[in-house]
Parts: sequence; structure tokens; C-alpha cells
Amino acid sequence: MIVTRSVQSEPNRRRFLGGIGAVAGLAAFSQVPLEGSALAAPRVRGGEYPFKLGIASGDPTPDGVVLWTRLVPELFSPDGGMPSRRVPVDWEVALDPGMRKVVERGTVSALPELAHSVHVEVEGLQPDREYFYRFRYRHDVSEVGRTRTAPHEHGRLGALSFAFASCQDWTHGFYSAYRNMAEEDLDLVIHLGDYVYEYGIPADGGARRTPIPDVLHQGPLDLDRWRMQYALYKSDPDLQRAHARFPWLVTWDDHEVENDYSGNYDGTISPSRVAAYKAWYEHQPVGRRSLPRRDGSLQLYRRRNWGRLAQLDVLDTRQYRTAPPCGWGEAPACEAGNDPAKGTMLGATQERWLLDGLRESRARWNVIATSVMMARLDHDGPTGDVIWHDAWDGFPASRRAITDTFTAAKVRNPVLVAGDWHSTFVNDIKSDFDNPDSPVVATEFVGTSITTNGDGEVYGPYYGPMIKWNPHIKFFDGDRRGYVTCRLNADEWRTDLRMVPTVSRADVPATTFASFVIEDRKPGATRV
Repeated sequence: MIVTRSVQSEPNRRRFLGGIGAVAGLAAFSQVPLEGSALAAPRVRGGEYPFKLGIASGDPTPDGVVLWTRLVPELFSPDGGMPSRRVPVDWEVALDPGMRKVVERGTVSALPELAHSVHVEVEGLQPDREYFYRFRYRHDVSEVGRTRTAPHEHGRLGALSFAFASCQDWTHGFYSAYRNMAEEDLDLVIHLGDYVYEYGIPADGGARRTPIPDVLHQGPLDLDRWRMQYALYKSDPDLQRAHARFPWLVTWDDHEVENDYSGNYDGTISPSRVAAYKAWYEHQPVGRRSLPRRDGSLQLYRRRNWGRLAQLDVLDTRQYRTAPPCGWGEAPACEAGNDPAKGTMLGATQERWLLDGLRESRARWNVIATSVMMARLDHDGPTGDVIWHDAWDGFPASRRAITDTFTAAKVRNPVLVAGDWHSTFVNDIKSDFDNPDSPVVATEFVGTSITTNGDGEVYGPYYGPMIKWNPHIKFFDGDRRGYVTCRLNADEWRTDLRMVPTVSRADVPATTFASFVIEDRKPGATRV
């Protein structure tokens, strides 16, 4: 749908965005180590435990990682139950889960301007190594989290195990998928967006049948309410467990702001979107490069290397995209979609960054994490040309720039991982989707939702009849919930589709519904 821009006077808008710029400066200052410790910090209101949202780590490099927490003793208070001033928080990194062999420690400021969230960029660690971490505020200590650093870029090829997930509407069911994910042997989790949804929460908690405070019944419109939405989602114990077990690489999709929105559709960024972006930063394990800028935007796309084995390119497919040139939602394709001047998925700067990185990559596997599906999905076969324009189908010129680069630069083993569809696809990426006989240049795995759409049959009956018109789609399932694991080494990539039988309970086991293998230098997945 087309998103309407909220109306605000220009002076008020300038004051609002000026405040964002001040926050960015304060947040950078919060990274400066403090003297003393959190033992002398002020008491929280009511004496409640401050680490109710758990802890997390993210963006691992060979010598460091980002550590995250937020102090929020009162989940649904505008100030989170914290004093309206900066407070000190201690952090420690150790070699053992008992935290006896501490290798790094420090004290940083948690700022009220950032909801007393903490983003510690730890440096000086050893590559390819497991670490443990925790936080302290006064006499309260967080749980101990596990994280790890990436291998050195000049080391051996080694192996990588990661999971990816998306679409976790809290009201649609329990996070049994995360409970199972936390038991996996993984190096990394990639989250592809729709971490929260912008809707109000029913009084009975929806499918969870959990009483909800009145303040959550209406959806988020301002920063305080967005913070409460994240507090609700992140209070889930299984989501917390998965965050505490593995470092995450995160991006966003549309529901962190509004359904199917196009970030650059009118060339401005509204105050309501600035608030949504800021709340996202406050609740994710990302570093200072993603701090809200003076205009409210966030630098989100980034590249991480897993030694020489894998290059991981995390995309932002919302903030810079224009309106789809051929219409919104389900609509016919048109010639304007093939004109890069008429529309873009990534924006010129991000697209150039991605293509240059692919050309220069020497990795064995080149992983592109994109929130929405890249493969074509023809809705009506030979009778027409209807497609869904909120995915890469709505921006074929942007897609073609990438697939042409795969071929021209001889990119080794490009693999895309995507979310958004609440369904599972395994796709061959063609060099030219308008020519069914064109070569396969990459492989794509689209994961289903963690909870969204619940246990109902929604997309199987809808998309199922279309699959016959899309022979490059090698697998489709429309109605199961879960996550995807990927394990790769020098010779092979294996993907397991991990599904749960229901999201009506938190304690159900996941099983492997199907598995696929990609061989080195052979694009396209084979079911095993």
C-alpha cells in the first residue's frame, strides 16, 4: 500500500530532527569508557530487575563484536522505570561461561535519550574464538551470553553454520522456533526483518491468550510507544535465549515502520518513521555506524567476512527504495520496471557498494541477505504478466544489475537468503527471468515466518497453483512456521528447513522438513 506522510510544520520538523542529531553525538560519547563502576549507579524505580529484555551480541569481526542490552525495569512505562539521566553500566568478556577468565571489561553510559540502551563495541579479541559476556547495573547482573568472533580473513577456509529467520508477529503465536534454534550448534543468526509489527496488541494477546496492558492496544505512533512494542517482543524468553546463544546480523523490512512502505517514495523522512528507526537501533546489537543520523536515517547495509569462506552482504531493501515503477502490490509488469532511472530497490549508493563488493570478492561463498525474495514469481502464467511489486519483481532493473554482475565478474557461488513471504521457497536465480532458457547464476532460499500467519493455511492454497508457471522454483511450502539452517564448507552448502508443528505452544520440537545441497561452482540447489 502507499504510505501517507504525516503532516508537521517545518519548524517543528527541524526541531525534531535537530534533537536526533544531538542524540547521535551523545551516543558516540556513551562509548567512551567511564571511571568507577555501576555499583554506584542510582537505584531504579521500585527496585525491579533492569535486564528484563535480556542481552545480545552482533556484527562479529575477527577481533571484536557488539554487545547489547537495555535497562528497562518497567516494560511499559514511557521511561522504562529508569532515572532521566545517563547511568553507568559495567560489562565483561571472558573465555569461560563462569566468567572467571575475564579478558576485557569496562563501564559505559546508558543514555535516557536512547532508552538506556547499551551498544558496546568490544575490540582486541582473538579471531575464530568463543567468548562469554555479561552486564551489571548496581547489584543486578545479567545472564551470561555466548558469542564468537569471525575467523581471520587470511586463515584457513574452515566452516560456517548459521540460521536465518524473519517475521515474528508476537500476537500470532509462541516463539517455539527460537527455543529450538537456541539448541542448534550455530556460529551466527541472520535476521531478515519484521522483528516487530506496527499493529496494536489485542487485549487477550491474540494467539498467546495473555492479558495485555491497555497502553499496548493501539499501534505505535510515537517513540515511547515503539519502545514498548520492542519491550513486549523482546520480553519473550525464547527470543532472549536465541539472542544470548549466538551473535546476530540484523536488517529490517517493512513492518518495523508500516506495511509495504517505500522509504524514498517522496524524498523525505517523516517524524513517525524517524521514531520507528530510532527504536529499532535502540533494541538491536548494532554498532555506532548505525546510529541515527541528523535526518533520522540509519546506515544499515554492511559487509562481514567469515574468513576466506564467506562474504556476507546484508542489504537494506526499504530505506532507499523508490515507489515501484509499475504499480503497488499485485499488478502487471511494465516496461518502466526495466529502466533503472524509473525505480530502484537499493538506491544508487548501496547498489554501487554491493556490486563493487561482489566484483572484488575472493570468498568461496558470497551470501546476500535480502529481506524480500529476488526470484520471479509469475502469478498468472501465459495468460498475463501479473507479479508482486513489493519484492524484487517490482524492480527488475535493480535485479538485473546484480545478476549481470554475477556473470560478468564470475562471482563464485552467490547465494541469497530472504524472508518476508511467510512461506518457503528454494529458487534458481536466472540471468534473465524473461528468458526461461537463460543460465542459472545463483541460488536463493526464502525462509518462512517464525510465527506470522500462525497455524492457518494461508499461502499454500494461494501461491501453490502458481508454482507450475515458475519452473525455476524448485521447492515451495506456504503454511509451515520455522527457520532455516545453513552449513557450508569449502566444497558444499547444506540447507535444512526446520519447521515446528504449531505455534500455539512454546515447547514443541522442530524437525527437518526438507534439505538441499549446493556444490561449489554449481549454482542451483539439489534436494537430498
